[in-house]
Amino acid sequence: MASALAAKMGFNSLIRKQPRNFSVRICTMESDMEFSCEVKWKGKNLFDLVCRALGLRETWFFGLQYNIKDTVAWLKMDKRVLDQEVPKEEPVTLHFLAKFYPENAEDELVQDITQHLFFLQVKKKILEEEIHCPPEASVLLASYAVHAKYGDYDPSVHKPGFLAEEELLPKRVINLYQMTAEMWEERITACYAEHRGRTRDEAEMEYLKIAQDLDMYGVNYFLIRNKKGTDLLLGVDALGLHIYEPDNRLTPKCSFPWNEIRNISYSDKEFTIKPLDKKTDVFKFNSSRLRVNKLILQLCIGNHDLFMRRRRVDSLEVQQMKAQAREERARKQVERQRLQREKQLREEAERARDELERRLIQLQDEAHMANEALLRSEQTADLLAEKAQIAEEEAKLLAQKAAEMAEESERRAKEAEQLKQDLQEARESERRAKHKLLEITSKTVYTVKDRGHTHTHTHTHSFSRDHLSFDFKDTDMKRLSMEIEKEKVEYMEKSKHLQEQLNELKTEIESLKLKERETPLDIIHNQNTEQGTSKHSNFKKVATSSVAWC
Repeated sequence: MASALAAKMGFNSLIRKQPRNFSVRICTMESDMEFSCEVKWKGKNLFDLVCRALGLRETWFFGLQYNIKDTVAWLKMDKRVLDQEVPKEEPVTLHFLAKFYPENAEDELVQDITQHLFFLQVKKKILEEEIHCPPEASVLLASYAVHAKYGDYDPSVHKPGFLAEEELLPKRVINLYQMTAEMWEERITACYAEHRGRTRDEAEMEYLKIAQDLDMYGVNYFLIRNKKGTDLLLGVDALGLHIYEPDNRLTPKCSFPWNEIRNISYSDKEFTIKPLDKKTDVFKFNSSRLRVNKLILQLCIGNHDLFMRRRRVDSLEVQQMKAQAREERARKQVERQRLQREKQLREEAERARDELERRLIQLQDEAHMANEALLRSEQTADLLAEKAQIAEEEAKLLAQKAAEMAEESERRAKEAEQLKQDLQEARESERRAKHKLLEITSKTVYTVKDRGHTHTHTHTHSFSRDHLSFDFKDTDMKRLSMEIEKEKVEYMEKSKHLQEQLNELKTEIESLKLKERETPLDIIHNQNTEQGTSKHSNFKKVATSSVAWC
């Protein structure tokens, strides 16, 4: 009995020693992954596992996010996963997202995977209008997104309608203009065609370089109240802290650059910002929940650390990564040039082949035509030979007939001569008979003279026709000429107007805008553009001149 009890206790002890696991689903911007984790794992254990699976080394930009009630939270690296307020249903769903944004994407983002994840996340935020984007920038960004997906523009492949199923523009921009889907596609394709020669990575980087200048790029907004009880928005980003009015997330009323902030702290629901200049008043605000204060402090600490890190010499790890990235880019450039050269040689060979095939077809056609001409010549020669034979036979017949006619003529000549002689003999006999008759009538002479006069009457008849004529009216010809001239003038005016529309994209888009559909942020953006205000110029409003308002 004792041995059985000991065995049972040993078995239970073995069960307790075995690590229990739980499943986690990680949702990235590109795909979902599932992992089996030990219950004792801390946030860093899981985060490192995900980064290794993605091949990501620039880990400082990212975090694991989860939803909690009506806000979001980030998994803490130093606490056990299951001890945090993560969803309890398995698999535990976490989102792998960029938590901090770079000041300059081109200078800071080293790995292609880092750049790609940022590109997907920023594109999603712009399309879902979490980042306000003006229409002309939306079209240009869409053209780079298309290039990143489809590569170089090829009119034989990318025919009208190939973007029909793509989501490329914010719905706000589409609704703001009287433009059909075909018109938007035509404008995006025109920009897309100009990006020829770029790789996918280069197109994504161009996208980020444009997006990072948008006013709401990389800003986390929180609803706060100042010490006067006024509702405000606090914006936290890579450059510092910004205070906004609730209905204007584009233009901050004041800003605190990270290098001018000495200390940030919170006590319960009160948050305190202490400027570097001790003579400047401390800025305090209240948040409705302690959890939001904790999140604000996390973002402030992380962004401040990265702000200072950018202004120091890169660590050995970063230097190594950048060196590897340069070597990789150089290798890819050489490979791309080689492939481009091979493609060029292949295209030249194909053009030469096409030219030879065209020439061969031309020679075949010429040979066929020559054969037909030769056949026609042979047929013509046979026909001419036949005609010559017929002509020869006809000549023989004519010669024979001519000989027969000559004989007939000779015979008839002889008959005529005989008749002539007979006639002369008859006349001679008649003369002798008359002479003898005269002698018989005793030489009586009878003479009859008769003169006939013929009068010729000439009657001249004349017939004249009425002269008929039909003249075109001068007024009809003038009217027709004026209408033709008017149509020419109208055509020239339309062509000129069309050319002016094509020359200026923004003017063309503005002419189709429905002003009544502009959102408050659209109106504010237009005012900022007219005043020459940008997100970077707002930093001229330093804390010393703005804290009083805040």
